[in-house]
Amino acid sequence: MQMLGVDIGGSGIKGCLVDTETGELIGERHRIATPQPATPAAVAHTLKALVEHFQWKGPVGCGFPATIHNGIAKNASNIDKSWIETDAAHLFADVTGLPCHVLNDADAAGLAEMRFGTGRDRKGVIILITVGTGIGTAVFVNGQLLPNTELGHLILEGMVAEHYCSDAVRKREDLSWNRWGKRFNKYLARLEFLFSPDLFILGGGSAAKLDKFIDRIETRAPLVAAANLNQAGIIGAALYGAARQEG
Repeated sequence: MQMLGVDIGGSGIKGCLVDTETGELIGERHRIATPQPATPAAVAHTLKALVEHFQWKGPVGCGFPATIHNGIAKNASNIDKSWIETDAAHLFADVTGLPCHVLNDADAAGLAEMRFGTGRDRKGVIILITVGTGIGTAVFVNGQLLPNTELGHLILEGMVAEHYCSDAVRKREDLSWNRWGKRFNKYLARLEFLFSPDLFILGGGSAAKLDKFIDRIETRAPLVAAANLNQAGIIGAALYGAARQEG
């Protein structure tokens, strides 16, 4: 089936129609800058503009940068604080006039990778890590998602992990890939201690540069790049929307 998948981020809101049977994007992806401040009303109306761009009249799947419980945002680390306790699913449905199904953005990327990407047919514990403005995580056990893990908020070296080794930190501190890779290895080592995963999958912009720092990664579990890279959030959101409609 076709589904509109939307990836809501701190800097951009991206969407595309997705064939949920194949994971292929249908047509061109469209991006609108995230309004600043990214308040609930402003983001909802930007989502409406995105929906109207595609002339879409069906349900919408949305990945969102927060812990999502029954459609409600429970935190807001990389988006306006006014989102906390906002029923994102209800708000989006009210503004767009369409059924909207909302999940954590990293979980959305994870669903795409497990269905169509590097994690396909893999068993055991798999952790997808998206590295960008912050750090998002999606944990799967034998293909089943453990939602809302938000392991980018673990404390590492006396601070929140995403303040120590996100891609935004690498750019802000002008770290070489070698130096940043050492930091990221410490983060992976912490995750390995806690979860003993069988595989790490790296998403986000850093995945395309994996060859520049892979020599600094010393974990037992291998680290591999996501197959879907920057499209995973859109694809996974569409998968989630389709599953909710069918379920």
